[in-house]
Order: sequence, then structure tokens, then C-alpha cells
Amino acid sequence: MEAGEILLQRGLLDVNQLAISRVGQSDGASVVDMAVEKGFVKEEEALRALADEVGLDYIDLAETDVDLSLLKSFPHKLIHRQSLFPIRRSNGELVVATSDPFDLYPIDEVSAATGLSVTPVLAARTEIAKLIKRHLGVGSETVDGMIQATADEADGLELLSGIETDGSELSEMAEEASVIRLVNEILLEAIETRTSDVHIESQASGLVVRYRIDGMLQIQPMPPEINRFSAAIVSRLKIMARLNIAEKRLPQDGRMKLRVSGREVDVRVSVIPMINGEGIVMRLLDKESMNFDLQSLGMEAETYQTFCELIANPHGILLVTGPTGSGKTTTLYSSLIEINRPDIKIITTEDPVEYQLEGINQIQVHPKIGLTFAHTLRSILRHDPDVVLVGEIRDLETAENAIQASLTGHLVFSTLHTNDAAGAYTRMVDMGVEPFLVASTVEAVMAQRLVRRLCDRCKEEYQPLAEDLPSDFPLERLADAQMFKPTGCRECRHSGYTGRMGIYELLVTTDDVRQLAHDRVSTWKLKAAAVKSGMRTLRDDGWCKALKGKTSVEEILRVTKGDRQFKTDE
Repeated sequence: MEAGEILLQRGLLDVNQLAISRVGQSDGASVVDMAVEKGFVKEEEALRALADEVGLDYIDLAETDVDLSLLKSFPHKLIHRQSLFPIRRSNGELVVATSDPFDLYPIDEVSAATGLSVTPVLAARTEIAKLIKRHLGVGSETVDGMIQATADEADGLELLSGIETDGSELSEMAEEASVIRLVNEILLEAIETRTSDVHIESQASGLVVRYRIDGMLQIQPMPPEINRFSAAIVSRLKIMARLNIAEKRLPQDGRMKLRVSGREVDVRVSVIPMINGEGIVMRLLDKESMNFDLQSLGMEAETYQTFCELIANPHGILLVTGPTGSGKTTTLYSSLIEINRPDIKIITTEDPVEYQLEGINQIQVHPKIGLTFAHTLRSILRHDPDVVLVGEIRDLETAENAIQASLTGHLVFSTLHTNDAAGAYTRMVDMGVEPFLVASTVEAVMAQRLVRRLCDRCKEEYQPLAEDLPSDFPLERLADAQMFKPTGCRECRHSGYTGRMGIYELLVTTDDVRQLAHDRVSTWKLKAAAVKSGMRTLRDDGWCKALKGKTSVEEILRVTKGDRQFKTDE
């Protein structure tokens, strides 16, 4: 009896679902694969039914201890070609995980290759694939030459921009099918794991690949043989980003556009020469996964209400501050979408334009040809906008133009690189802007950071002890709190966290703050005055998130500084 009939007999599929699954079969895909893909049955349920029918055990690999020492003597070609994985050895028998209970020929091959009696157990194909990637490395099957692919489309990744090669030996190496496949594997794995940045670093020990997931860098396992292809991998990426592969002495910046499973992904590529070779960092911008909704960014209700009132102002400057990668662009885009209406003209000048927004006019600056923030801002005002977004205030000229736009009746959004909200006022004065202009035009400053959300599947509730908490933690609110700590599961890749949210410090320019900014007081005094008038600091907002069980105490300590001195002054 074949697999489909077994699932039908056991009530896991009906006649129509079985027929659809059979019709949808493609090369290499079984009826079970298609039924799972179409959502007719869960993979675990199907495999448990099949295992029971043929007399095999079913195991959950995520909860199983695997003896990795067996990989040394296990034929890797069978791992990649047949999706097998050795689990343990006991009493002279080798236990091997497979996802196909009806194909026992590979089991016989394992027995012949190892000289051991082999006992197959059934496991999910996706879990076997995860084991292969984790312990043998992304693209290991390509390095071993087990999979032959001759085009980008063969593995679900399509390059939307053209390829130009110079005919050199290096470019020919970069265009080999195995190298193309290997690079595509690295990019596909990054996209599937919600990676924001891919770091490919040439070190003395060889090529190191790290993914930044939810703001944290994680080393990606790679097969050691990948070092032989390091030059070809770098060249392939440079060709995809339309960079000069012969130039190895100067930094280069480029971009590429990919299509993965029908989704368009923009990739910004930066190449820098280093001691042991070229280092590459790729920023992945997945348009489909982005949701520019101001209300879902993580602001507390009071902060959200105040911020909505501020972005509805007819004129003035609103600044968003924070380090690179703190979510400033997302906050600004979400704010523009919130106020975007047919009767409002919005123009942005950005470097680069990360996402294209419907109904909003966006300009890409080009400093090399003189199209800077300051230059575009002067031109923008001739187009009669109501709202202007300046990607970043970097110099005095841009700051003065932004202030001029504000004084002439425009609402201006922009960003600054400062550690907190109060630092924005002194930073602009340091640039050379007159203090009275800063005080009269800046309506508010929003400082922000990103913290990781606790995984809802595995977070564990606990009651922390007062002595284990930092000195500025609001102990008075502990009794009513519901706090959790990270544990780790397969859904969150055993990190304990899934996704990120913002923590915010909104400093509204009150009359007291205006006077202090006008008087050139220090950042510390500005912040103390804002806290006294009710401002919630980044640290305080973080504690609110931790007390509500959204993130952990450790995350807040990781991204914020203490506020003890401000609490003492109150």
C-alpha cells in the first residue's frame, strides 16, 4: 500500500485531497510532501501514521540527542542525496533517520558503506535538513558536488538585474554552476531565517559567514572546504552587485535585486579590502515582510498618542535619533504613512531609498554628483510640499535648510545620531546652528532602540528576586508584574527570542526645554528637566516592556544605560 492510500485509510486525507496531492506531484516530491505543502495534513501526523503502518519508530529530532561523532565515518553523499542522518550507535546497530519509509535502498547503501546493521527511524524532512545545515554547513551539498544546478532559478532564487562579466579567469570561476548554487544557498538561508545583514569575512583561518538575526550576530556553520572557493564566492557577489571584480584595493558599494518565492528582496552590498582579503556585508531589505504601521512598533499608549499629535502639526521639526540599525527609518516611514492623504504632499530625500512608499515622492541623493541632502532640500521647497523628510542631518548646511523649511510652514522629519533625545539639541548647536533657532523649530525628539521580543512558544514565567535586579529597576511595580525569561525552542532557533520591537524616549520641547536649549545648557541638564516634566526615558520604557512580559531584563540591560542619577534628583 502506497503512502497516499495509508493516509486516506487513516482519515488524514479525503479522496479529493489525495487526488489533488497526486496531481500536484513534481519531480522528487512525494504525495506526502504535496499534502503537507498544501496544508491538508501536518508532516508529523503523516509520518507517525506511516511509521506505525510499516513498523518503524518516529522521532522528533529537535528533542533527540544526536551522536555527531558518527558523521566522521558516515558517507556524506548519502546525507545530501538521500536526506539521511546518523543518530546513534548501540549494540552494533546504527540508527539512521530518514523521511521516506518506502525507499530502503539508501539504508542498504549505508549498511554496505559502514559494515554495520542499520535500523531506520522516521523523522521530518525539514528537521533532517536543519541538522544537515547546522552540522555540515549551508551549501555543503554543493561543495561536495552532490547537487548540480546551472541557473539561479533552479533553487528558488532569481537575480532580477543583469550580469556583466569581463571574461577573466576569476569571473569564469564565479560563473561556475557550483559557485552560483553555493552563493544562492547562503542568500536563501539568510532570507528564510529573517536575517537583516549577512557578513562574509576573510580571516586567516578561512572564510567566516555570520548572520545578524534580530540584531545579534550568529556564526553560520559552513563546510571547511568552502575556503577553496572564497575568491570565487566574493567575485560572484561582486558580479551580482555590478561591482568591479578586478578592484581589490578600494571599498565598493552596490546593490542587487532578488526574487525569492515570488517576493522581491533588495540587497545592499558593501565590499571593503582587509588584511586577509575582501570583507562583504549585505543588508537584506525584504519588502514583503515590512509592515509600516505606527501602532504596531511597540510604543506605549501615552507615547503613541503624543507622537500622533506631534506628526499632525502643520510645521516644525521632528527628529528621530539612535544608532545605526535602531529602527529610525521604520519609525519615520510609519509616521509618513500615518499622515499620508491625497491633500498632503510629502517629499523625501534619502540615502539610500530603502523602501518605495505609495503616494510619497522619494528622492535618492547622489553626493558624488553634488546631489546632497542640503541641495535636494533647497529644490524640494520649490515643489510646494507640506511635509518633508530629510534622511539625516549631517552638516550645518542641511540643518540650516531644514530649519528654514520649518520656519516657512513645513513639517520636517529627520534623523540624527545621538545617544538620547536630549543630545539632539546640543548636537545641532555643535554643528553651528544658532541656539534660538534650534529652540524655536524643534518640536520634539524621539530616541529609540530595538530590543528582542521573547518567543511566545517557549518563554517561561518567573518571579525575580530584588537583589538580582539592577538598582534603577522599579521594584514598586514588581508585585503586579508578569515577567518572563527566555528558554529556547526550535521555533526561535533556541535563542529564546523572535522578532524585535522598539523602546522609545519622547522628549517634547516644552517652554522649559526651549529656554534651556536657548541657554546652551548641557545634555544632562536638558534630560533632567525633561524627566522632571514627565518624560519616560529609554530605560524606563524598557522596564515597562519587561514588566509586561514582552522582553527580558537582560535585553534592557544590553541596549540601555541606567537612569539612577535622574531618579535621585526627583
